[in-house]
Amino acid sequence: MALFDRARLAQVLANGVTDLKLELTEAQQGKLLDYLALLHKWNNVYNLTAVRDPMEMMTLHLLDSLAAVPAFEGVQNVLDVGAGGGLPGMVLAISRPDMKVSMIDTVHKKTAFLTQVKAELGLGNVTVYTKKVQDLQVKTLFDVITSRAFADLSDFVNWSGHLLAEGGRFIALKGTAPADERERLPEPWKVSELRALQVPGLDAERHLVFINKTTTV
Repeated sequence: MALFDRARLAQVLANGVTDLKLELTEAQQGKLLDYLALLHKWNNVYNLTAVRDPMEMMTLHLLDSLAAVPAFEGVQNVLDVGAGGGLPGMVLAISRPDMKVSMIDTVHKKTAFLTQVKAELGLGNVTVYTKKVQDLQVKTLFDVITSRAFADLSDFVNWSGHLLAEGGRFIALKGTAPADERERLPEPWKVSELRALQVPGLDAERHLVFINKTTTV
């Protein structure tokens, strides 16, 4: 098991937060480290991610998700589909305590982990669901539905479109955001923006894909 060097990880996180121009308090950064520690600990038994080294987890998971935080400015109610180990959902919930963050996954061991994180970190803005997103029904629809490396964009919008509020949007975290996926989107959905992200310490393509409903005149 790779060593969890909290002091070194804290410095990498602090540098990343500065590079990304995020305003996160020391307490928020501490909670992000607590979350990473839990992910590292539970991963040995629950296999939440293929990444085992804490420093790689910091870059590939935590900073990767933090790079997307500015895209959620002004959002009040978000759903993370196929949340897995809580990326980007948990990172959003810690970074934006004013925002309600729901996370859904079909795998019980993953949602058990998310529920444990919510309890241990005292995240009152988090809700966790264990079911298929197609089967989810909620009283209040979501401003934004997001996912990270979840599925083909068409499946993503087809499966969860019933949960999006009028005027809401999808934000998918992707690597290269392949053109064929974007072109296959069903009517009335279309990509409104493709935004490149620069993740501190990561030399790889990362994009946010914004998907909105086209309006007919």
